[in-house]
Amino acid sequence: MNFALPASFASAADAAFTSFVASLWPEAQKAGVSRKTFDDATRGLEPDYKLRDLLLPGRPATGAPSQAEFVQVPADYLKEASIARLAAEGRRLYDQHRKTLQAIEQQTGVPGTIILAIWGRETDYGRHRLPYDGIRTLATQAYVGRRKDQYRGEFIAALKLIQSGVVSRQDLRVSWGGATGLTQFLPAELEKHGVDFDGDGKVDIWKSVPDALASAAQQLVNKGWQRGLRWAYEVRAPANADCTMGVPEVTRPIGEWIRAGFMPVRGEKLSAAEQAQPASLLQPEGTYGPAFLTTKNYFVIKEYNFSDLYVLFVGHVADRIANGQPFATPWSATKQLRSTDVEAMQRHLTSLGLYSDKVDGKAGMKTRAALGAFQKSARFKLDCWPSEAVLRAMNAR
Repeated sequence: MNFALPASFASAADAAFTSFVASLWPEAQKAGVSRKTFDDATRGLEPDYKLRDLLLPGRPATGAPSQAEFVQVPADYLKEASIARLAAEGRRLYDQHRKTLQAIEQQTGVPGTIILAIWGRETDYGRHRLPYDGIRTLATQAYVGRRKDQYRGEFIAALKLIQSGVVSRQDLRVSWGGATGLTQFLPAELEKHGVDFDGDGKVDIWKSVPDALASAAQQLVNKGWQRGLRWAYEVRAPANADCTMGVPEVTRPIGEWIRAGFMPVRGEKLSAAEQAQPASLLQPEGTYGPAFLTTKNYFVIKEYNFSDLYVLFVGHVADRIANGQPFATPWSATKQLRSTDVEAMQRHLTSLGLYSDKVDGKAGMKTRAALGAFQKSARFKLDCWPSEAVLRAMNAR
């Protein structure tokens, strides 16, 4: 969205921004940042009001979701051409980094294919140049972002990275949300999960592929990755499937799902151990597209990026690197409601006592399940997919 800030606000805000940045010094000092590092990094710093997710005059308090994961229908996000290209490149890179990937998997239990898929999704295997200045971005998000407190900590963590010498002020390039490096870490996450896998005495996720991949794997381990467990199984849902069950809280052994008619695609036979694993149902397009039984590792990947489409992309690319096949069921939804309409739907569902999560314009698992509950109560077709027709019916009621 393009917008212009009033000139009076811009000048006042810039002065206030300078004061705000200066006010962060005691916190930085307490964290071990030197005065020289702080001054060198922040000298002449100006806010970047073109970033996404800011709360500014001239921009709605609740704007459209910024990430592609939340504004595209699955067919747009999970483009076969993109997946096939990344999978082919992933296979080449697996051969190139085989020893490193096998050592990481032996140490962490995270398959090399999963780590490569994350690298591919985050920065196209390092081809994508991150567009934003890190310190400027994190300071702006801490000043006028939607998650100010979180970004104060990220700003301090970024200063510590610079002070450590692992990355220069100029090389600390980030996404609009502040993530950096080949595998896209927020600075504070890197502090928690970073691994010096090449043994050179520093954690360098910008130039060292072993460090970047091992750090991504360690983050998954620290968030609960289970060795030997697949991320998900694509299944065909029975015609009478209740899509309102598609929430993380409804967990059953995979064998029980199979006995209820959720059959693995392409006639895949699962072992007794696999059938004993607990799983949740995921239908990203309600009853229209593919269905999945998601394991605990699915939700661990979701901790890396809180989006079902992101996890589906990463998991599927990983499967394809391992010579897996395309989704057996095609994506069929062609239109996604505007985020403002999804918010209106979430408010309706909240007022009816069917939804208790965030009103954020994102049609995730809980929103789709609540929508399905409304469709049941109103005797509408049960498909758990947010459509204009259902929203009109809600407004009429």
